[in-house]
Amino acid sequence: MRIAIASDHGGFEQKQALAAYIADELGFDVTDMGPDTDASVDYPDYAVPVAKAVSAGEADRGVLVCGTGIGMAVAADKVAGVRASSITSVPFAELFRQHNNGNVVCLSGRFVDLEVNKEIVKTFLTTEFEGGRHEARVAKIMALD
Repeated sequence: MRIAIASDHGGFEQKQALAAYIADELGFDVTDMGPDTDASVDYPDYAVPVAKAVSAGEADRGVLVCGTGIGMAVAADKVAGVRASSITSVPFAELFRQHNNGNVVCLSGRFVDLEVNKEIVKTFLTTEFEGGRHEARVAKIMALD
């Protein structure tokens, strides 16, 4: 599976650790789309390229990290074909995949511990979409694009 990852300054430290975790421990291909330092940046400048990579099929899933995960989710979800959400717990990550076929997870680098975010990412990347009754609901959402 191909994973695109990015952050802003508020999520930079965790992005670095999560990129290594996804590649080294989970064994997925990772494309780090920046930034390269923890200098202040605007989160939409990093959320949109990840979302576009997922939408275009260049990445199977996206991982974004900012201070709260909220700004990244708002920006990424503007890209057609993307279902992004700020996720702060493992059960939410599981349901996001199972019920919403989420393809971009947005994490809090300031309010959620790295170890919890690792478990959220693992769940997000390994949980399958249930389909069934959720197919029509996701189709209605995607029709809004």
